[in-house]
Amino acid sequence: MTEPKGDKIDLSLIQMVQRARMAHDAEALPSQMEGVYWIEYKPEVPVAPPTSRAGVFVIETDAVQADALWAAVKEATRTGALGYKSKVTTASRSRGKDRDDRLVHVLTADADDAADVARVRAALDALGITASFRRVNG
Repeated sequence: MTEPKGDKIDLSLIQMVQRARMAHDAEALPSQMEGVYWIEYKPEVPVAPPTSRAGVFVIETDAVQADALWAAVKEATRTGALGYKSKVTTASRSRGKDRDDRLVHVLTADADDAADVARVRAALDALGITASFRRVNG
């Protein structure tokens, strides 16, 4: 259904749900979650909002190491050292091939912003984290 022209969409309910989700996810651990596929975290002080050219660092891990890795990524995200959002899977994405695999994503606002991508890469390297980089939509 199309909104009539001139009427503004009230986003307050969506924003309220997003705030509740972020509050829930702030203390969640991948190993203790059921019913949601991702746990997300955003910096305390917002960084640049995502563009249509957002990028993602993909970090592969397993169920045993996911909690500790997530704690490190979440803390670096909280302080603004990483991108505009990070998230971790709470279940395998391999469709039964490897039930213990997990992914952590660190999202950057713009994959074409070489300086910001290099900054996030350096922060991950400083944490001892190996990640591949790609565009979110490509």
